[in-house]
Amino acid sequence: MLKRLVPAAALVLAATAPAFTHFNPAEHGSFMTGFGHPLFGLDHVVVMVAVGLWAATIGGRALWIVPASFVGTMAAGYVLAIAGVALPLVEPAIFASVVALGLLIAAAVRLPVGIGAMLVGAFALFHGFAHGEEIGAAGAVTYGLGFALATALLHSAGIGIGLVLGSGVGIGKSAAAVLSRVLGGVAAAIGLVLAFGAA
Repeated sequence: MLKRLVPAAALVLAATAPAFTHFNPAEHGSFMTGFGHPLFGLDHVVVMVAVGLWAATIGGRALWIVPASFVGTMAAGYVLAIAGVALPLVEPAIFASVVALGLLIAAAVRLPVGIGAMLVGAFALFHGFAHGEEIGAAGAVTYGLGFALATALLHSAGIGIGLVLGSGVGIGKSAAAVLSRVLGGVAAAIGLVLAFGAA
């Protein structure tokens, strides 16, 4: 049954992606436009929550170092985009990040904190670049602050989920560990659906 549940959930979530729209800076302001940008992209949401969940799975200093690496490197990618620097394969790298983070969670991989931070940072560069490419008429600083805050909140949500699952409250640690892996599998499946849907 689980083999059917994961792809089905991925298809349902991926199908909702086109329904999302971005805020117009003229109507909502640059900050809200930036804040909404990660929230209205299924690929961004899944990765950013997954980063927090994976950080909680690793534990210790990873709880803040891994998400901070993502936000910091994402900001660097954003600067590259608004500076007009070319970065190839942005969309495939973003889809790959969804799959990779999902698989890391599904396999319960616990890398050293530094390596984990570098890995998510490499993916974050492309996410930040994508944000910069879609800045439109928004102000660079306020738009950037908006999506950085939204990203941090999504990381926090993932960390919260990971900490609750890690404690095993209500369902026991064994079942919580299985649920965490299932969530990782769903994330990876969503990444595959998005990638093939964009192909």
